[in-house]
Amino acid sequence: MHIFSIDVEDYYHVSNFDSIAPRESWGDWEQRVEGNTNRMLDLLDRKNVKSFCYVLGWVAERYPELVKRIAQDGHIVGSHTYWHRLVYQQGATALGIDLAMANDVLSKLSGQTIRHFRAPSFSITKQSSWAVSILRKHGIEHDSSVVPIRHDRYGIPDSPLDSYKLTCGTESICEHPVSVLPKGPLRIPIGGGGYFRIFPWWFTRWGLKQIEKSGRTIHFYIHPWEIDPDQPRGNGLSALSKFRHYRNLHRCYNRLERLFDTFSFGNLQLPETHGSYDLSE
Repeated sequence: MHIFSIDVEDYYHVSNFDSIAPRESWGDWEQRVEGNTNRMLDLLDRKNVKSFCYVLGWVAERYPELVKRIAQDGHIVGSHTYWHRLVYQQGATALGIDLAMANDVLSKLSGQTIRHFRAPSFSITKQSSWAVSILRKHGIEHDSSVVPIRHDRYGIPDSPLDSYKLTCGTESICEHPVSVLPKGPLRIPIGGGGYFRIFPWWFTRWGLKQIEKSGRTIHFYIHPWEIDPDQPRGNGLSALSKFRHYRNLHRCYNRLERLFDTFSFGNLQLPETHGSYDLSE
């Protein structure tokens, strides 16, 4: 059984929208996260899939019943920070304050101790090696923020493909990357998000089958806004940002159904870690 996870945020929270949706304006945007997340939770319930749900603190505070439902449905609530700021663009003090705010509201609403974390836009990189100690200080034991690919915004291309210990100095945390398929010199991001919408379904299915045949656990993720083709369009986005954000939104829900019908998801027991990777090197 494989791992499924959701980054619970709204369409205007994504980093691509930072230039047109400053945080002080978030309340002015049409709110769609509650309906989209509930629709996704309904799908998970129908397919009998349990998920790790990395919830934005800002969302949790405004939609408390949504967080309560996530917990009551048997999913694990994790932190996606409060303000969705890229980790490497802030300092240790700012991240600590953000984590404390998010963990406080999430733990109160879910009744769970918050031990799981995913950084906005997977923004734990070598630039933010100091984040390991801040996460540990705030009770985080499991992270899913490092992607073993090269990307303009995130990624550590030589990091391990499967669960390992992410270390910096004397501090360490269990790291669980989303799925990447190695093919020769290439590392193909096949574990969800925008790649799930951009790649054709047959290619995603083929890639995930390759991972499954190798005996590795698939770790797949998605955002609630990715099943919402009717979301408002953001004016002022670059052509690349529009492509990343809007490509095949109308196909995503049906592809998720096919994903759940093809692969067995719902494992809430994260894999054991093997080996380590030192961010400070």
